[in-house]
Amino acid sequence: MSELITPELVTLDQDLGGTRETVIRHLAEKVVAAGRATTLEGLFADAMARENKTATGVPGGIAIPHCRSAAVTQASLAMARLKPPVDWGAKDGPADIVFFIAAPEGADQEHLQLLAKLARSLIKKDFTASLRSAETPQAIVELVDGALGLGPVPETGQSGTAAASASGSAPAGAGSGTSGATAAGAAAGAAGAAAAGAGGAHRGAHAESAGSEGPAGQRSGGERAGEVHDGGGTATSGEAPASATGTAPGRLVAVTACPTGIAHTYMAADSLAAAAAERGIDLQVETQGSAGSTPLDPEVIRNADAVIFAVDVDVRDKGRFAGKPVVSGPVKRGIDEPGVMIDEALAAAKDPNARKVTGGGTGGEERGSAGGESFGGQLKRALLTGVSYMIPFVAGGGLLIALGFLLGGYELSLSNDEGVANGDILLDGTSIFSLPPDGLLAYLGAVFWKIGNISLGFLVPALAGYIAYALADRPGIAPGFTAGAVALYMDAGFLGGIAGGLLAGYVAMWVGGWKVPSWLRGLMPVVIIPLIASLIASGLLLLVLGGPIAALTLALNDWLSGLTGVAAIGLGVILGLMMGADLGGPINKVAYAFAVAGLGEGAFDNQAPWQIMAAVMAAGMVPPLGMALATVLDKTQFSMALRENGKAAWVLGAAFISEGAIPFAASDPLRVIPSTMIGGAVAGGICMAAGVTSQAPHGGIFVFFAIGNFFMFVVAILAGMVASALVLVGLKRLTGSKKAEEPVVA
Repeated sequence: MSELITPELVTLDQDLGGTRETVIRHLAEKVVAAGRATTLEGLFADAMARENKTATGVPGGIAIPHCRSAAVTQASLAMARLKPPVDWGAKDGPADIVFFIAAPEGADQEHLQLLAKLARSLIKKDFTASLRSAETPQAIVELVDGALGLGPVPETGQSGTAAASASGSAPAGAGSGTSGATAAGAAAGAAGAAAAGAGGAHRGAHAESAGSEGPAGQRSGGERAGEVHDGGGTATSGEAPASATGTAPGRLVAVTACPTGIAHTYMAADSLAAAAAERGIDLQVETQGSAGSTPLDPEVIRNADAVIFAVDVDVRDKGRFAGKPVVSGPVKRGIDEPGVMIDEALAAAKDPNARKVTGGGTGGEERGSAGGESFGGQLKRALLTGVSYMIPFVAGGGLLIALGFLLGGYELSLSNDEGVANGDILLDGTSIFSLPPDGLLAYLGAVFWKIGNISLGFLVPALAGYIAYALADRPGIAPGFTAGAVALYMDAGFLGGIAGGLLAGYVAMWVGGWKVPSWLRGLMPVVIIPLIASLIASGLLLLVLGGPIAALTLALNDWLSGLTGVAAIGLGVILGLMMGADLGGPINKVAYAFAVAGLGEGAFDNQAPWQIMAAVMAAGMVPPLGMALATVLDKTQFSMALRENGKAAWVLGAAFISEGAIPFAASDPLRVIPSTMIGGAVAGGICMAAGVTSQAPHGGIFVFFAIGNFFMFVVAILAGMVASALVLVGLKRLTGSKKAEEPVVA
């Protein structure tokens, strides 16, 4: 087997810049220098994209940035022990131990299982204590290999290891084949030995088995056959198990999953198992990660009192848990607050009004129980989910229409004497073997144009369908799509789609919460919920809401179409300010969602939606480009790490990835954010003033063929970039910015 970590990939007791970005870049450089990845920028961009989704800091001063990347050629671990520590978003403070997991896009299961095993080891105090006391990179490598079962376990003599050994359990990660020994066992063993002598050691040894791993992908902690627990006290009391009395403390099941499926998935599982063991709770966890997943036994699910979803992605086959009380949250909450989630699940099991699992779909949607999201947060998440699923229809359709115009000319969308679009006439009775008089290019243009229009026809139904899906999971999709189609029929546009999706989603949630006989539960998600939700949501649109919303949509379109001069420029300035305000955050996404949602309404006789999209795209490209230019104009105002980020920001900005400016904003928000907002406002205003259009929702300069008045599009971006860079440099000089620590070589 190829080595995952070598001494060359280890950095000990160094100051790597004080930010996550600089640490990740350093570790990525190590991986590239070792010949394990092809490009630094590609690996760094993929790692930062994952980091920006969810912070990777975990309790105990640990951080595990990780990613899958096409740039990685060999699964690798790079490790840094930081002095001083760096904030990675953990609640208990900054991290001094950082493991960077770089996995190829097609990593084999054996490597993924080892990486998952490392993640589990990192929440064991004896293992992390050994990492902190290791004196050489080679010692770190030996510790990691021992934890992964790839080599002998070093004898460290550290207190954490000694305590674990006193409990009768092997040091964390011993290559004994029990790859899943959890933090529950390690912590319980150590505490048992310290608190109760021989009795505690005996108790701790059993606790180790209580946190062990069952079939691949499952975790268990607590009351199972042959295991010892205290029946509701702590897992370290050293007393006889109370389960013999017949008093069951509760039975729970859980699912953990994160976007990458390498680290957080398994750490959350082990944290939940540890918290369950401390409470004497029977908990079995299904880890849906990259290392494989074995579904929970259906009998275990049936007997469970409640379910916990600690997930950032879809829960596979969620219908298995239908009707169970549920507590849901992001996977990181399963790491940071496992005991709180278990307590909430136990409370939900006793609450007849607790949120229930309604069917298959995403695990992150069941958040009505204690500790869940607010109504406003739920509404925002539903709208953004709908827009995100709608974007592929807009992107594919818009770009195909643009390509159609490029090949066949703009006459494709014009009506002929019979009132039919020319693009349809070219397709009528013709084929690749029987071309129309205009020739092959015109015919292919008509093909692209038609496919694009059909794709855009799904825009409103998809928006409504996935808004409902975000609220009610899989049972909400059919009512949502139906309501969206009704909105399209009523000419209610995307506003009608939003209203229909929300109606369908909330009605489906309401019906899904009904208490029904067990024999009817199987019909609820596939028949009863879609039927009732479709009837109510679509009926309300047809009979009550559709007409007023259609009138509002018409008025909005007329207003946008009539915007000229100062009004149009003002709208562009407002959208530009929003795009530069938080660089991919909620304000930025609201402006982007507004532009994308209206894109399907654009046409040659109504180009205002296309103009709005162009203004938003240009404004969103400015922040990273402005930061990149600022590092060129005055290098002395930026550290070496930020100057390196500036190089990557050129490409990120050109591709309309506003997040390329985040490293600058994170290090100096009070001066960077105003500069990006001003630059975005300049670009947005110029685009609207010049009537620049975009039929593509993304892509930046790489979708030039979909940009109308491309010259002024570039002018707007350049003007915004220069304005942003000059404002930032001026603010830094005016307020006495701290110079970069290292000398700048001319």
